[in-house]
Amino acid sequence: MSDWPADWIRPEWPAPARVRACVTTRGGGMSPAPFDSFNLGDHVGDAADAVAANRLNLRRVLGCEPAWMSQVHSNIAVEADPRGCPTADASWTGAPGIACAVLTADCLPVLFCDLVGARVAAAHAGWRGLAAGILEATVASMSIPGTQLIAWLGPAIGPEAFEVGAEVREAFVSQHAVTAEAFSLSRNAGRYMADIYQLARIRLAACGVTAVFGGGFCTVNDPRFYSYRRSARTGRFASLIWLD
Repeated sequence: MSDWPADWIRPEWPAPARVRACVTTRGGGMSPAPFDSFNLGDHVGDAADAVAANRLNLRRVLGCEPAWMSQVHSNIAVEADPRGCPTADASWTGAPGIACAVLTADCLPVLFCDLVGARVAAAHAGWRGLAAGILEATVASMSIPGTQLIAWLGPAIGPEAFEVGAEVREAFVSQHAVTAEAFSLSRNAGRYMADIYQLARIRLAACGVTAVFGGGFCTVNDPRFYSYRRSARTGRFASLIWLD
């Protein structure tokens, strides 16, 4: 792992030694503008050979096999399998060398591991997936009590950039009244500013996961990351977790 690009994000959390995790950034790849340059999404209109080259380099650098998914903002969690690309928004594994991987460009990536380093998981949690219960489904799929898990919140749209409509607020508050704390009035009438990190922490706590780290990024305002809200035609970066 000594040759990881210097600007890739390494989670700061008390994970067991055999748990490895990282978040890629935009630089150092083969994709042309507007996907420049280390785009890992194969569904955004980038050249297939460029994406393939970037994914090959990712495997080389990390020394593991990413298990990609066809992400659809669902509450479906599956066992990670690098041989396929299931329709799901979270995956878990207990097998070494297989990386649970999610692609994002404003949605929230959440990485999980248990306290002894036996299982890891990754979830793609945009607001629709959060409201649908993707984090709860991920925890359930790991078959480990939430109190025995830790989670890390990766780069996502920050609370100063995430403006939503009243229907988004209602989708959360109708399930957990406390989530009202994650919304504040926007300067635009009928709109709210949402804190996706706080929403995730509330949902995680409700299923027993209170050891939550990370957060504090903003993909919209940080040029290291792709952002769909900043530019609709853009690439995707990856958040990955695996066992040595």
